[in-house]
Amino acid sequence: MKLPAAALSAALAACTLSAAPAFADEALAKAKNCTGCHVLDQKRVGPAFKDIAARYAKQPGAVDKLIGKVLNGSVCEWSVVPMPPNKYHVNESEARELVQWILSTNPDGSGWAKAGTPVGCTPKLN
Repeated sequence: MKLPAAALSAALAACTLSAAPAFADEALAKAKNCTGCHVLDQKRVGPAFKDIAARYAKQPGAVDKLIGKVLNGSVCEWSVVPMPPNKYHVNESEARELVQWILSTNPDGSGWAKAGTPVGCTPKLN
């Protein structure tokens, strides 16, 4: 039995689309509960996604550094409120997608003024 060319093309296109990686967006951030502490453009418990993007926009290695923060958490980066580790419900691939999306929200780093060590935190020596 021969398939019509249009049906074959549609089947190939469907296979190609399903094999492509998902592009992270606010929906993935919501699904992974990131939005319990972060929102796009204002501080909540943690910094706004756009502020994170602005702070790390031009830093070499920012993607890998932020993936580590998503998976393992961080302390005294923005305030005395620690970011808990998320490695139990966010895998490395999802963390990469989230970080790339976060960085895309403010790629030129506009609006960022480097702050000092948050009050109540021990200054980092590195």
